[in-house]
Amino acid sequence: MKDHKRKHHVRLDFLVSLFIVLFFYVMSMIRVSQYNQTVHRDTFTGSRLFSEDTEQERECSVRAIPRGSTWSKAFDLKGEGITEHNYQAYTVDFTVSNHTADEIADFSFRLTFDQDVYLMSAWNGALECHQNVSGDEYVAVVPDLREFRAADYAFDTFTADGETMIHMNAGDYLVYLPSSNENAMEVPLEPYEGTVPGMILYAAIGEDIDGWVLELTYRYHRQITADALFWIAVAGAFIWLISLTIYAITSAQIRKYKLRHERDNEIIQESIETFTGFIDAKDPYTNGHSGRVAEYTRAIAEAMGYSGEELDRIYYIALLHDCGKIGVPDSILKKPAKLDDEEFEVIKSHTVRGGEILSNFTSLKDVGEGARYHHERYDGKGYPEGRAGEDIPLIARMICVADSFDAMNSNRCYRKKLTPEKIMEEIEQNKGKQFDPKIADVFLTLLREGKIKA
Repeated sequence: MKDHKRKHHVRLDFLVSLFIVLFFYVMSMIRVSQYNQTVHRDTFTGSRLFSEDTEQERECSVRAIPRGSTWSKAFDLKGEGITEHNYQAYTVDFTVSNHTADEIADFSFRLTFDQDVYLMSAWNGALECHQNVSGDEYVAVVPDLREFRAADYAFDTFTADGETMIHMNAGDYLVYLPSSNENAMEVPLEPYEGTVPGMILYAAIGEDIDGWVLELTYRYHRQITADALFWIAVAGAFIWLISLTIYAITSAQIRKYKLRHERDNEIIQESIETFTGFIDAKDPYTNGHSGRVAEYTRAIAEAMGYSGEELDRIYYIALLHDCGKIGVPDSILKKPAKLDDEEFEVIKSHTVRGGEILSNFTSLKDVGEGARYHHERYDGKGYPEGRAGEDIPLIARMICVADSFDAMNSNRCYRKKLTPEKIMEEIEQNKGKQFDPKIADVFLTLLREGKIKA
């Protein structure tokens, strides 16, 4: 029963441990999923946008670097016949940098102008242009500004020297949508990598472009292996598997040991029972006596709190308590008349002889105590040594009560067995004399409760 409870607790521990491991794994998945769904935003303008120094302390940064250029054109916007160059071309590289160990799944940026500019070209991604046309906002996506055809859109455009450009008024803005095709492959943006979309536009000569505002929007794709809880779960799963393997191997070995132990016990019990059978067969009036005394003694021991292997040991010692009778002549054992003094001394000698026979039986602890001392009396008037009280080994005191009960509860050549009432009366009267009072009380309780039947 205790072994069953222990196995139940162990299995419960394994289930709880597995639940904890799965809990950490699920929490890791939830954390990573929430992190990947979070949209991050940052705003760049002025020195933050137009500086060549990368803001590596930020997770993701962007900088706009206008290349040096001498391109310029004469924009006769009102048909006034202007021939002097009044607009300068800017080739701007927008370097988007990922400074983290996580992949950037997607990004875009919104570029808002604080002055009139003219978009001529852009590369890599697409442009979603938001233009104020006659007081209304017109929005359209241009997949590739290098292949722009004004007739396909309703943009306010301007043509100079055969080049058609989209006119962006102050307050207009565009949204850059990165490309994922094989040629550009701007998204996903790998850890510690960057991409450089760019565009060409014209602004009035002499005007400062530092007032442009760029709003960067991005989100990450973190692998679950980058989350600390995942590795806690992995470590927990590894420990759990190792523990389970050790438990399985140990349990198999314990089962194998128990089977072997049970088989050894069976062999021991069969050997002892065979030997005691020889003893009991010498006297037909006491046939089965050794086995009955062993059962009664085990019942006493169990009621006193013994269990398991210790209970088995007590049973075997009791089973062998009369082994010394193997050397008593049949003429004495089977004599129907009263024994004379000399014959009685021979009978009494079976206790000493039994202790000697069992002296080499070292695999069963204290096995000889039952045989040698089970005829000692609690008041010191027994044999062979006249021991008294607790000086008599406990196992011998148990056997003394069980042995006397079986003698009173059996038919003998010189009398019939006693009634249950008479047996209990005899035990009660001999407490503190022949019997240990505590053991006698235990035995009387077993009789009253019907656990031992008279």
